[in-house]
Amino acid sequence: MTKFPFTQYPTLVDQIVSGIYKQYPELEEKFGERGKIKCREDNEHHLNYLETAFLIGEEKIFTDYALWLNNVLVSRGMQTAHLIDNFERIQDAIQDFKEERFLNYKQYLTKALESLSSLKV
Repeated sequence: MTKFPFTQYPTLVDQIVSGIYKQYPELEEKFGERGKIKCREDNEHHLNYLETAFLIGEEKIFTDYALWLNNVLVSRGMQTAHLIDNFERIQDAIQDFKEERFLNYKQYLTKALESLSSLKV
């Protein structure tokens, strides 16, 4: 897996995590600071997978990752809606970026969201 250039976009993950915890304050109570750290790591993984898909030029890499991750999370008691919410927050956070990588990320996220939405019952 390729690394997302976090040094060029240092606040991106903070923005995403902050939004999640603002929307769901019960997460702080339930998981504390350790939960924020894990959420940050998860979002770094999401961005790393987006970067890998971009560099290889294959959106299926990210869609497959999203479906695999959803299976893991659902087996641990989470809901598909949580992952959808997270990916939508990434889309919102990168909305104003015009670089080629972000245009591709948006496309990959859209495809992954379509796949995940089809799983919701």
